[in-house]
Amino acid sequence: MREEGKGRVLVSIGSMDPEIWLRSIGSRREAVLRLDDPADPTIHYALVWKQPVGILSSLPNLKAIFSVGAGVDHIFADRELPDVPIVRVVADNLTQHMTEYVVWRVMDHHRQGILYRTNQSRATWCGLQQPPASDITVGFMGLGNLAGAAARALMALGFNINGWTRRPRRMEGVNCFHGPDGLPAFLAATDMLVVLLPLTPDTEGVINHDLLRQLRHDNALGGAVLINAGRGRLQKDADILRALEDGTLKEASLDVFEEEPLPASSPLWSHPRIVITPHAAANSNPEHLMPGMLAQMDACDRGEPLLNLVDRKAGY
Repeated sequence: MREEGKGRVLVSIGSMDPEIWLRSIGSRREAVLRLDDPADPTIHYALVWKQPVGILSSLPNLKAIFSVGAGVDHIFADRELPDVPIVRVVADNLTQHMTEYVVWRVMDHHRQGILYRTNQSRATWCGLQQPPASDITVGFMGLGNLAGAAARALMALGFNINGWTRRPRRMEGVNCFHGPDGLPAFLAATDMLVVLLPLTPDTEGVINHDLLRQLRHDNALGGAVLINAGRGRLQKDADILRALEDGTLKEASLDVFEEEPLPASSPLWSHPRIVITPHAAANSNPEHLMPGMLAQMDACDRGEPLLNLVDRKAGY
C-alpha cells in the first residue's frame, strides 16, 4: 500500500526484469506494471525503458517520466509522448561503472592487450615497446556526467584529454572543442576516440568512415582507436569494419551496436582487433538508482523543481 497522498508509479521497462525494480520501490510508493484504465488518474510518475507507444499519452495526472537507462532516445521513440518533464538517470553507481569501463578499455588498448593476447595464443614471447600515457590523447565525443568522470580518471593516469560537444563547454584540464566547426580539429588531435554522445537525429550514424579517417593515425599507438559505449545507432558497423581493414583504425572496443543483441552472423564477432561487450559498460542497477528517483518524486510532490531534466529540443 502506498503512503497516503502519494500517486502511483507505472513501471514500463520492456524486456527488463520488473520484479527487481518493484522490490527497489518497496513500500515507498505503490507501483503497477500495467494499466487497467489508460486514463488512470492515480498514476503520477512513470518509470520507463522502451515503453509501448501511447501508453503515457492519456494519463491525466502524470507529473514526470523517469528513464531507467543513461539514454533517453528510447523515450522519444514514442510519438505520442505527453508534454511532461523527462528526467535523466544520474547515479554514482552508474557513473562508476562507466568510468571503470572506459579506463579498462583505454588502458587495454594503450598497453597493447590485443597484441599480447594474440602472442599468448601463439606461445610467442615478445616484448612490445610501450609509450607513456603522456604521449597519448584520448578524445571524448560528449562531456556529460559519465564522460566527465571517465575523463578525470584518465587525466589522473597521465593521459591528455580532448573533449567535443555540440555546444560550448568548459572542463578543467580538458582541451575543449564544440560544434561542426570544431570537430575536424578535435579529431585531428585525438589518438583514442571515446564516444559517449546521446542519440539524436543529428548524431545518428555520426561514427562513420569519413569521421574515423580524420583521427590522428601517426601516433605513439601505431594507429587510431575507437571506443563506443554510447548508443549503437551512433555508429555504422560496416564502416568500422572497413576502417579496420584499410588501416584507418588500429583497434576498436564496442559495447553498443546498430542491432542488439548483435546477431551471431555479424563479422564484428570474429574480427581479431575488436573487443566486444554486450551493452554492459554501465548497467542500470535498481538498488542504486531508485533511491534518487524516489527522492525526486517526493520533492516534486512538495512543489520543488526536478533535477537532471532532458532538453526536449536538444533530445538529451
